[in-house]
Amino acid sequence: MKLCALVIGLALLTPAFAQDQDAEGCKDSPLLQRMPGSTIKSCEHKEFDSVEMPVGKNADGDAVTRNIEGEKWSWDMGNREDLSDVQVYRNFLTALQQANWTIDYQSPNSQITAHKGSDYVFMDNMNASFYYQTIVHLKAMQQEVAADAATLDKEINQAGHVAVYGIHFDTGKADILPDSEATLNEIVKLMQQDAALHLRVEGHTDNQGAAASNQTLSEKRAQAVVTWLTAHGVPAARLTAKGFGQTKPIADNSTDDGRAKNRRVELAKQ
Repeated sequence: MKLCALVIGLALLTPAFAQDQDAEGCKDSPLLQRMPGSTIKSCEHKEFDSVEMPVGKNADGDAVTRNIEGEKWSWDMGNREDLSDVQVYRNFLTALQQANWTIDYQSPNSQITAHKGSDYVFMDNMNASFYYQTIVHLKAMQQEVAADAATLDKEINQAGHVAVYGIHFDTGKADILPDSEATLNEIVKLMQQDAALHLRVEGHTDNQGAAASNQTLSEKRAQAVVTWLTAHGVPAARLTAKGFGQTKPIADNSTDDGRAKNRRVELAKQ
């Protein structure tokens, strides 16, 4: 995925500053130039990842966060000497504003989240010595592994339930995405192969957001799966739906990977 060809210029570009060697294989983003004289200490690229970013404030002035999913680039940047916290912060804030990015969140001299089209920029731990820069290009994950009916049947008979990760929803919603159909069709096949099988479709979330909202979302997602299956030939009498919200995590909610594992649909034998 190529990022759009927009380069944000920072203020104070005219002086020439000596800088250390960048980490091997690292280069600047085409979206956002570095502070002049700074050095890339490390960088990372992921085809698909989830990044928790502050995207606004609530009535109490506290940050409201959201998991932004898509192709991700990140940098750890070391600044030149003699900068100030406010100098680094205002350079990036002004550059983003001048390039017509929408500023979603700002914490003076520390954090900035901005977006333009399908691209999100998150500047974190901004200070005189270093800053972290993350860019996410919004896109849905390409499902590369689909659970087949035989595997689902084996797990259900052995453990009584199975987690299914090939069913995807719009962020914060219960709308099933089109790339889920291959997995859902395998569930239909499973039900056709075992006419006596009755399943409870369970919805689970991570712990981001309010517990009550997560409970409601998990219930709606479980019901959406049941509705899809019954619309594709599975008798409604053989299915029930139940949401558990964030109450049954199977991984650490403090990490992106853990939260991804906790956002799941499970099938339980009844």
